Amino acid sequence: MKWKPLFSRALAANSERLHFAAHSHHLWPDAAYEGHMAACDDAMALADHKWEKIMGPVWAEAQSYIASELKLPDPKTIAFAPNTHDFLVRILSAIPTHPVRVLTTDGEFHSFRRQMDRWAEDNKVIVEAVSADALVEKAMAGDHDIIFASQVLFNSGTVLNGIDQLAKLARPEGPWVVIDGYHGFMALETDLSTVADDIFYMSGGYKYAMAGEGVCFLHAPPGYAPRPPITGWYAAFDDLALPPGETGYAPDGRRFLGSTFDPSGLYRFNGVQAMLADAKLSTNIISKHVLALQSHFIDQAPVPDMELLNPLDGNPHARFLAYRGEKAPLLYTALADRNIVTDVRGDVLRIGFAAYHDRSDVDRLVGFMREVL
Repeated sequence: MKWKPLFSRALAANSERLHFAAHSHHLWPDAAYEGHMAACDDAMALADHKWEKIMGPVWAEAQSYIASELKLPDPKTIAFAPNTHDFLVRILSAIPTHPVRVLTTDGEFHSFRRQMDRWAEDNKVIVEAVSADALVEKAMAGDHDIIFASQVLFNSGTVLNGIDQLAKLARPEGPWVVIDGYHGFMALETDLSTVADDIFYMSGGYKYAMAGEGVCFLHAPPGYAPRPPITGWYAAFDDLALPPGETGYAPDGRRFLGSTFDPSGLYRFNGVQAMLADAKLSTNIISKHVLALQSHFIDQAPVPDMELLNPLDGNPHARFLAYRGEKAPLLYTALADRNIVTDVRGDVLRIGFAAYHDRSDVDRLVGFMREVL
């Protein structure tokens, strides 16, 4: 398959492995390794002065790639952080209402759910969780300060509908709409051009952007939360000469920055994006490739007595298939014993497909699954 050479280091590092967990930890392409080494080279050569390059051309390059992917009108609305949880905490800190009334789905990731549960214990938030299908209708009731939902639910692969409708409800004075795009960014073609002034959108490089950990981003709509109370000194990077006692903020997305961070993820991200451009690989092209592999897998039906939660229906689809059944943990373990990497969440087995797979990989996976079922 012509794209496998782009991942030669990762594939050679464990040549007998079948890695079908691209939705969880995407294998790094060679360009990510090369970007990481470039970060080290700059650190060695530039030392203290590396930040001028990082916060200048490296930063702007990463912003431009993301803005292009999401059709954002202004790359400067984008900020970076080691993880999306940092952004969640800063956004919630900027809401003046207490307790904060949160509307969300019942399929959000552990990190968000755990934070909400803990804040609820202290009456800092009041959380209402509904099904993804009911989210828009409930949001229209107008009883919430923030609406938080994943673009693609991490457990079931359900794709959220109604982002445009949610955006119409958003106001700088509230409610705010936050879309967690971790399973959508570079897995689904995403056009935020018409909602960029109204919603927050956050995601990262760990999954389909293929850049590894430590490089997450937030698009922050202009006029929303101009002075987040939980803040770090990088949020005032333009105002380091302010007199003592004045807390300045950058006028763009950088108002959501924290403090000193590991910049290597930005180098990896930029390296991978340049690789994709050179190989003429778009989100749409990879998605079509993945869809063909998913169809090939489903046609062979190697998972009897398990329910496919996100069947292929001709609509935009997650990069993974989610199968629910009592056998899920046992199947996951049996495959892992054979050096086949999938992912299990309770009674849901998730099988993720990527550019580094071809039909022969799927056939091998199917063969192993038939052996253990």
